[in-house]
Amino acid sequence: MQTQKLKNRWLIAASAVGIHISIGSVYAYSVMTNPVKDIFDVDGSVIKWAFKIAILLLGLSAAFLGRWVEKVGPKISGTTAGLFYGIGILGSGLAVQLESLTLFYLCYGVIGGIGLGLGYITPVSTLVKWFPDRRGLATGMAIMGFGFAALIFGPVMQSLFDAVGVSNAFYILGSIYMLLILSSARYIEKPPEGYMPDGFKLGEGKKIKADISNIDANASLKTSRFYYIWIMMFINIACGIAIISAASPMMQEKLNYTPMEAAAIVGLIGVFNGLGRIMWSSLSDYLGRANTYIIFFAFQILAFFFLPKISMELTFLVVLFTVITMYGGGFATLPAFLGDLFGTKQLGAIHGMVLAAWGLAGVVGPTIYDVVKNATGSLDTTLEVFAGLFVIALIVSLLMKRTVNQAYKKIDKKLNFV
Repeated sequence: MQTQKLKNRWLIAASAVGIHISIGSVYAYSVMTNPVKDIFDVDGSVIKWAFKIAILLLGLSAAFLGRWVEKVGPKISGTTAGLFYGIGILGSGLAVQLESLTLFYLCYGVIGGIGLGLGYITPVSTLVKWFPDRRGLATGMAIMGFGFAALIFGPVMQSLFDAVGVSNAFYILGSIYMLLILSSARYIEKPPEGYMPDGFKLGEGKKIKADISNIDANASLKTSRFYYIWIMMFINIACGIAIISAASPMMQEKLNYTPMEAAAIVGLIGVFNGLGRIMWSSLSDYLGRANTYIIFFAFQILAFFFLPKISMELTFLVVLFTVITMYGGGFATLPAFLGDLFGTKQLGAIHGMVLAAWGLAGVVGPTIYDVVKNATGSLDTTLEVFAGLFVIALIVSLLMKRTVNQAYKKIDKKLNFV
């Protein structure tokens, strides 16, 4: 029997980071808003529609193409993601050059958005299979790349806009993203069937906790666990995006910051978003996935309720940044949790269906914030509404915890019986 030479799983993880850092550049969209709106001679809110379309398509393509990603494997889906995202950015450069707003929406929003969705889910189920012993750490590393990308590409974008002009900047960025994603996709692949890392193989002493089930995407839809995790993610994302989108005016209102000081804090929000992804997902390997989400929601009920009442600058910022780490941590802990709940059979497809919550929450969260704030004129009342949503999330997470405990009891009983 010919033994297959194993690839280095840490280089697989590095390849996943390469894909996520490239597509995560979408979080630096605000850097391009002003230069692009000046060329099209429209308001910034009109240009932001390309971003909204891209995030919507991220959620939709992740939901509807997840099964295809599982079927063809990470190499093909990663290559496809690189082509879509790269062509989307290159096409955006052409749209700017031709001054066609419709073409800009199509290229950045639709084509780029499909690349985003494919690129986001492609490495995740593969990483979970390579790291059965440290699922949270592995998926956290990749998804941290998505969170940190704005810090890397934001300044690069601005420098390119100043140095070579807007359309040429898009051409250069599109080429960089495509090259980085395509080269990362060449290395990434699934491990052999039944792969276990050293020290965990039969007779070597260490054991990995069994998954609750190993089912396909259709079967997952028939479980309460799927709907629990969907609701938990929807609320965490809706509330997190709402506070991120309102962070600058909130700090100007509550801490009397100047717009420039508030902008600096918005930059730090990106740092804590990224740090939360690796920190919380790694901790979830030890705390347990369900417990990690319970901590998120219990803290954020108090944080959203008391945040507008805090007048001490340091305390306000500590609470705000902790909330942001939990927003990012929710994304990074999700794939590992889905692996625990549903196994790795069609993890990419299930992950994609749950990410549909992202596309919806990205619209609902900021809309609730704007509607309540405009109607009441009160930041206190606005954030109290979100605190109420977190009460619902906490109840759902406790139901999830009970379901998980019951499932593991059944598994233990079966193993003891055998």
